[in-house]
Amino acid sequence: MRNVTDLNFPLCLAPMVGLTHVGLRRLIQDYMPRNATTHWPTEMLNSRRVPKENLKTTPETLRRAEESFLVPQILGNEELPISESVKRLTSEWGAAGIDINMGCPVQKALKHNYGVSLMGDVLYAARVVEYTKKHSTVPISVKLRAVGSQKTVPELIQFVKTLVDAGADWVTLHPRTAEQKRRGSSDWTQIGELKKHLTVPVIGNGDIQVAEDVFRMLNETKADKVMAGRALAARPWMMWQVGAELGFEAPIGFESLKPPQTPDEEGAEYGRCLLRLIDYCEEAFMAEAGASESITLRKIQFYIKTTHVWLEFGHSLMAKASGCKALVDLRVAVTDFFSRPQAMCARTELRQ
Repeated sequence: MRNVTDLNFPLCLAPMVGLTHVGLRRLIQDYMPRNATTHWPTEMLNSRRVPKENLKTTPETLRRAEESFLVPQILGNEELPISESVKRLTSEWGAAGIDINMGCPVQKALKHNYGVSLMGDVLYAARVVEYTKKHSTVPISVKLRAVGSQKTVPELIQFVKTLVDAGADWVTLHPRTAEQKRRGSSDWTQIGELKKHLTVPVIGNGDIQVAEDVFRMLNETKADKVMAGRALAARPWMMWQVGAELGFEAPIGFESLKPPQTPDEEGAEYGRCLLRLIDYCEEAFMAEAGASESITLRKIQFYIKTTHVWLEFGHSLMAKASGCKALVDLRVAVTDFFSRPQAMCARTELRQ
């Protein structure tokens, strides 16, 4: 895979801590149109830990044999752990690309000069790209945040050009500042300005909640591709909706159906997805990786905590799920909740 433009689908999933694991990827892949290809992330991986981890049983690096175009995201700033991580992920694990995190605003990353801290020093950031490129046999991407009040868009463009010169094969821009985190609106004009000035592909990320947003971002910014995070986790069938609009064939198993569209149809589909996700997580984390039931349960509860806000009465589902102590109890609670019609909202303020 030279870069993301070699793949034919305009939407991809964002790397999200606690969410972008093998179970969620499998759920979303259920809704991929036939013959559609996109790249797939992992959760954020710490380059200091990857060299010593068992990649086949560590929850963050669990993968199915059927998965392709996997692009794990790494967090790091030193050559030795980056080189060891990249070599293991490419030669042993089968990564199709490596994504460098320069957008994480959480304190745990900031105190180690990881994530968005790297955007404070262009030469430092460029060295991280150089380290990664030097030891990789696959393409390198960088995921960034927007500029803040102390910088201008031209400075962002120059910053990213320096990363491209250092070896970045494509970039993803989430145009919220580190200070904003999830608050406020993302500034899509920065994606458009970046696209005008770069020779490598640009992926736009931020405020994608429904299929319509994918096409609007593509039209307004001319981005090569769109990345969606929590809303795609909540609406895995967004892949199907986008594919249907573009004329792709329906996903396998959905040939005689149309993608859900109305609030009630989407509410019912969320319930079916959630039950499948429980099965997928149980199979991956417990049956294959030997994780405890409590760990598996917490992963599903975190998914519900993140996505329930798109359900009209999602707070009730969250309350029921939080009280469950075993997967069997969770399945009963979910089945009971969705035995009554439920509706999904098109949009939320994305602040959960």
